[in-house]
Amino acid sequence: MSNGEEKRVEVLTPRDVPLGGPRAMTVRRTLPQRGRTTIGAWCFADHYGPDDVSASGGMDVAPHPHTGLQTVSWLFSGEIEHRDSLGSHALVRPGELNLMTGGHGICHSEVSTPATTVLHGVQLWVALPEEHRDTERDFRHHVPEPVRVDGAGIRVFLGTLPGIGSSPVPTFTPLLGAEIVLAPGTTLTLAVDPAFEHGLLVDQGRVRLEGTALNRAELGHLPPGGDTLTLANDTDDPARAVLLGGTPFEEEIVMWWNFIGRSHEDIVKAREEWESASARFGAVEGYPGDRLPAPALPHAALRPRGNPAHR
Repeated sequence: MSNGEEKRVEVLTPRDVPLGGPRAMTVRRTLPQRGRTTIGAWCFADHYGPDDVSASGGMDVAPHPHTGLQTVSWLFSGEIEHRDSLGSHALVRPGELNLMTGGHGICHSEVSTPATTVLHGVQLWVALPEEHRDTERDFRHHVPEPVRVDGAGIRVFLGTLPGIGSSPVPTFTPLLGAEIVLAPGTTLTLAVDPAFEHGLLVDQGRVRLEGTALNRAELGHLPPGGDTLTLANDTDDPARAVLLGGTPFEEEIVMWWNFIGRSHEDIVKAREEWESASARFGAVEGYPGDRLPAPALPHAALRPRGNPAHR
């Protein structure tokens, strides 16, 4: 940090969550947590694999809805077939960004392909700000060029990492998303936007973020204020992490199932319209099965949440 202040790294540990119905695969979820709802507008982070899915059947998530958010799919290995109610039919492959916008409403399915033996990646969500949370459906695909610098390989898939690269994919709030692979014994200092807070999710190995050790599947959070970040891999094996960033998201949100709203009533309405097969979400063509039913709502009213500093 250029002003000499100590950087405070908050370490978020994951919890295991089943995903995908009867043949559920287990994912490690680091966002949201009770003490931290968002990092920038990033509001959800699932980390899964490497899983040998040749016998288990892999990922099979039937058509399900989204509101008020964008989904960001990023793979390290394997392949996932994506279909949505916009009519998109795409393959998610390692090193390729698939970003889907479900503002007012969209639905999609995710199925690992028969050729996939090892499935490994992250599924991320971005909360849409109030003025854009009912935006139209959209889908973008982008293949970022890898950049080599100081013993690291970096792919910027969203936003801009100064001196490294930029993604052409538009966002509704200032964001950063990048994959970073560190060779053994590498120390890397990156220029960053001081208005951004950052999160580093470790996929493999161990990475020190500003001197704080992060083990596999842990997410380190740094508040805004610094114009550099220093990452170090002091082990004898390569390490890989995903760097997330953005300006603090000041709005409180309600997250329930696959919906993001601003009130309990928003969620109730979205659920009712999904259950009634409303045109709000459309339909996925080509998925060989039924769509997912919405779970029952909790008995207590859902309350908006934000980060502690935002309350």
